[in-house]
Amino acid sequence: MVSNMHIFTSSTVHLILIFSSLLGTTSYLQLIKPVSCMKSSIFRCSEVEREALLGFKDALIDPSGRLSSWVGEDCCTWIGVGCNNITQNVVKLDLRNPFPLSEFDSFSEEIWIANTDELEYHRSEIAKAYAKSCLGGKISHSLLNLKHLSYLDLSLNNFSGSSIPKVLGSIESLRYLNLSFSLFAGVVPPQLGNLSRLQYLDLNSLSFVISRVVFVPRLEVKSLLWLAGFPSLRYLNLGDVNLTKVTNWLGAVNMLPSLVELHLPGCELVGLPHSISPFNFSLLSVLDLPLNNFNSTIPPWLSNLSSLSTINLASCSLRGAIPVGWGYLDNLRILNLGLNNLIGKIPSSFSNLCNLQNLKLPFTTISGEITEFVDGLSQCSNSSLEHLVLSYSTLLGGNLPYSFGGLKNLKTIEFIDCSFRGPIPDSIGKLSMLVSLQLSGNSWDGVLTEAHFQNLTRLKYLGLTMEFSTNQTLVLDVKHDWVPPFKLTNIELVNVRIGNSEFPAWLKTQNELKFLELVNAGISDTIPLGLWKSCPNVSYWSLSGNKLRGQVPYFQFHPSAYLFDLSSNNLEGPLPLFPGNLRSIYLNNNMFSGLIPKNMVELLPKLSLLDLFSNSITGRIPHSLGMLQELRILILRNNSLYGELPHYWKDLQQLELLDLSENNISGNVPSSMQHLNTLRHLSLRQNHLGGELPSFFRNYRNMESLDLGGNKFSGKLSAWIGESLPSLVHLSLRSNLFHGDIPQQLCLLSHLHILDLAHNDFSGAIPQCLGSFLINNDESWGSYYAQQLLVSKGREYLYDSSIIHLLYSIDLSSNNLSGEIPENLTSISKLAIVNFSRNHLTGRIPEKIGNLHMLESLDLSMNELYGPIPESLSSLTFLSHLNLSFNNLSGKIPSGNQLQTLNDSSIYEGNSLLCGPPLSTKCPEDETKPRVTTNGGNQNRRGVESFSFWISMVAGFIVAFWGVCGTLIIKTSWRQAYFRSFDNLKDKIAVFVMVKIVCLLRKVESERN
Repeated sequence: MVSNMHIFTSSTVHLILIFSSLLGTTSYLQLIKPVSCMKSSIFRCSEVEREALLGFKDALIDPSGRLSSWVGEDCCTWIGVGCNNITQNVVKLDLRNPFPLSEFDSFSEEIWIANTDELEYHRSEIAKAYAKSCLGGKISHSLLNLKHLSYLDLSLNNFSGSSIPKVLGSIESLRYLNLSFSLFAGVVPPQLGNLSRLQYLDLNSLSFVISRVVFVPRLEVKSLLWLAGFPSLRYLNLGDVNLTKVTNWLGAVNMLPSLVELHLPGCELVGLPHSISPFNFSLLSVLDLPLNNFNSTIPPWLSNLSSLSTINLASCSLRGAIPVGWGYLDNLRILNLGLNNLIGKIPSSFSNLCNLQNLKLPFTTISGEITEFVDGLSQCSNSSLEHLVLSYSTLLGGNLPYSFGGLKNLKTIEFIDCSFRGPIPDSIGKLSMLVSLQLSGNSWDGVLTEAHFQNLTRLKYLGLTMEFSTNQTLVLDVKHDWVPPFKLTNIELVNVRIGNSEFPAWLKTQNELKFLELVNAGISDTIPLGLWKSCPNVSYWSLSGNKLRGQVPYFQFHPSAYLFDLSSNNLEGPLPLFPGNLRSIYLNNNMFSGLIPKNMVELLPKLSLLDLFSNSITGRIPHSLGMLQELRILILRNNSLYGELPHYWKDLQQLELLDLSENNISGNVPSSMQHLNTLRHLSLRQNHLGGELPSFFRNYRNMESLDLGGNKFSGKLSAWIGESLPSLVHLSLRSNLFHGDIPQQLCLLSHLHILDLAHNDFSGAIPQCLGSFLINNDESWGSYYAQQLLVSKGREYLYDSSIIHLLYSIDLSSNNLSGEIPENLTSISKLAIVNFSRNHLTGRIPEKIGNLHMLESLDLSMNELYGPIPESLSSLTFLSHLNLSFNNLSGKIPSGNQLQTLNDSSIYEGNSLLCGPPLSTKCPEDETKPRVTTNGGNQNRRGVESFSFWISMVAGFIVAFWGVCGTLIIKTSWRQAYFRSFDNLKDKIAVFVMVKIVCLLRKVESERN
């Protein structure tokens, strides 16, 4: 019997299972057996083995002192050393790092959903603690003196990219070797093939948990022929080992007749042979090959492996249908085919898999419904299905069958972003083992009642997120005094309506809750007193998008809370007092009033994000905001703040976004803001700030968005703005007092999407290079939380970060610019908005304006442009706003395509030489040239009609002329009477005029007297 001085903890076993938790595999644990730490004190280990262990220790680096117990003469009592109880020979050396990485794994799952800032903070803390717990250094040759060593585990340590020592291949007694996640690199020594007794070999370094904490180097294998030296090998794990240079990897593995578990995840394997001979996989139980690039269909020989209990081929570029034969693998427990290009339906034969425990088909193109599959499994005497994951398979849908209630062992249902629809059957309430129910992103409707949850006593995770745009309505309608049978840890209810619009009273019963998202639920109520106290463990609060009213109750101390979101409600009163451990606070779009507390640094010392956008906050910005050393995002936009900017900013060394726009802030930008070197987004729009553009802005090398519009900044635009801000994407200086030329250096801003210099006093010509600053710019804009103002189609619009980075715009309107429009402007194919109106531009509209295929708005009005409108303008299919009025344009207005929908004459008014529709002025060619059509019959008919028209017109003229003038010439009496009437009319007019003149003269004379 072997004794063991190191007891395995649940966290260390979790690390062996880390890949199985993420990609659905199992691990070969039969060889890991905790044994007794007790041994007889009569015997002691041999001197040779004690010296060998001390030599091994001397070569290691042990920052945490894990080997501090290695003192004294009896090495069998040392931690990590196991001896045979009879011979006292050292047979086991277990130095696996006991660091509980499971804490990081479970915590980060919530943080990924909630707040990446918090995740980064936690990662750095974990990395420090983990690095300190690792053993490092070198592996001494003294291990060769441990002649009876059969078990060696050095996993989860840090050997800093050093090679696996070849000496390990000389410890012939080894049966168990685990070097996983220990940061070895280089070529795996083929000398390991000398370990003919080896049953367990683990060199896996593919761990999502470890890679979040430290960089994991890669191992490489050039040939797998040395595997032939392992006739007894039962477990092989080469996860993330580079096998790209290995030929016929399957044939090499097939030489292991005793193999039970094969784990080759992320090994860059290419090709999965459709046949194999001879066939030595009769004992194979676990086939774990995810994250490879097979790019093939599923080979038929896999259906013959009757002993298979686990198949994991996730993310392997597989295509085609799932084999029907897999429905007859009676031992199959786990099947993961996620992230592949699979088609067809779930085979009907799968209804026979009564022993199936875990089915994962996420991110596939599997289609159809699951009714037949669920109905079949529900007929099993005792279906073993525990986990059913179909998320993000968007072609899979239909209605959920009522027979779900027959799958009594179900623990996980994940149908996120599929195409399921209709009501959710209340038979779900019969699944008493259910732990996680995630049905977000489908088209559910109907009502959820108490019956849907009646037996869900183990439920911990409830996810029901409906899309904002869906026409379906899902309502949660339970009695006000309902007491749920569960104690949830996570609730995600987004766009799910609460039946009576009251705040759910049952939330007060959820004292184990950690994550709460109750968004856009139609709640029109006050926040209940005592809610915070009844849910003391919640770290993520989101109650946004409702109609909550009144004041926020006093927030008691919550040691675990880090995010609080009450945005987009009708809450009022002063700003709430929050616990000091909060890192993110969203209170935007409410009716909060009063002042920002002056002692913010004492109240919220860890604050990373503060969003008070669109409230009624008054007063000055407190000095203490500049002391929040961890602050990264500060949004105070659209309030009633006044006074000057505070003069203390130097402690904000992590600030990335500062939005103070739409307030009444005055004065100049203080010089202390020069310390904000990490700024990426700065918006001071719509205030009363003045002075010249601060020269220290050139220190903002990471700046992506700079918006100073609507202020009183003056002076010339310096060249450094193009030279010192290489990452600038959005530049807005509109509605200020800038003057002078637009500097050529703006063309150096190769990432610029939006340039807005409108409503200033810039003069001179538009830089000819301006058309090149967007060319070949395909990079997406970095993440930006706040909204951006953009003038488009003659109106102001607010765009959020999900849209603004897709827009390309130039607005130079309302300045004193002259010269011509740069021809190379037409090279910016993605340009959507162009506004050069209200300037003194001359020349012609560029002929290639039609190259701007994405153009939506073009305004060139109130300039001095001349010449014809380019015909290519009619090819702009996205154009919805056009203004060319008040120029000197001439010629016929182009027609066709999109221009026909812009049937507004005001677009072209003030151009007297333009003609054609939609103007009433006809073009000369339209008046002189007969219409020609391609239809022969119509052409002849219209020709005849045109000829008849001219004949009638000539005849009418002749008749009218000779009917009047001819009669007067021929008949003398009529002629005399006609002219006599004109003479009488002349005399009457003369007499009338003379009488009026005499009356006027008499009136003037009388006024003089």
